[in-house]
Amino acid sequence: PRPPPAARLSSPADSPWSVEDILTEDDEQDRVPLQKLKLLGESEELRGLLLNPHLRQLLLTVDQAEDKSSLMKKYMQEPLFVEFADCCLRIIEPPEKENILPE
Repeated sequence: PRPPPAARLSSPADSPWSVEDILTEDDEQDRVPLQKLKLLGESEELRGLLLNPHLRQLLLTVDQAEDKSSLMKKYMQEPLFVEFADCCLRIIEPPEKENILPE
């Protein structure tokens, strides 16, 4: 029998990465639960932002970049990208409602 596709890859650079590849134990607290990530797909506000071709191009560029970290620093100066990031954060971590007592 042939080995599974992952075993045939010539180098790690060719293989799709997984979350475990990039998260250390210290990063574990930053992991977003899958249920919260699904909320991103349900957000009308986020969908509206993603209709913007300029934002889509920025996201494609980040996705394809070798040095994502320095590119992100640059893009965090772009109001449109910041609006997108803020929208994602509001969905993942809704702001605490002030002056409301827990039930």
